[in-house]
Amino acid sequence: QVQLVESGGGLVQAGASLTLSCAASGRTFSSYAMGWFRQAPGKEREFVATITRSGGGTYYADSVKGRFTISRDNAKNTVYLQMNSLKPEDTAVYYCAASISQVALTVASNYKYWGPGTQVTVSS
Repeated sequence: QVQLVESGGGLVQAGASLTLSCAASGRTFSSYAMGWFRQAPGKEREFVATITRSGGGTYYADSVKGRFTISRDNAKNTVYLQMNSLKPEDTAVYYCAASISQVALTVASNYKYWGPGTQVTVSS
């Protein structure tokens, strides 16, 4: 079992940067692909980014490609989401998630473990 806790959210102005962190418990962190999702008020949860177990592969939603970077440190059991050039439409609760699957990692239902989320608010 994996427990996840996100941190690093906050209120920033458009164009600013934030780095989210997700700390995982347990000794099997490197066995999981990790993903970031977000949910804005009144909207469905959407995929943001994913990273393979080793960190050698990443994939992004088109809406964040070129602005966001996902990375992981398996020695620290932590996954990160560096967010640059933030826009008001990036405002959402951001969740990290862990998946034992190695395919279809843009699909939320393929992730077994979820953190409680961290709020990111971008003002215009």
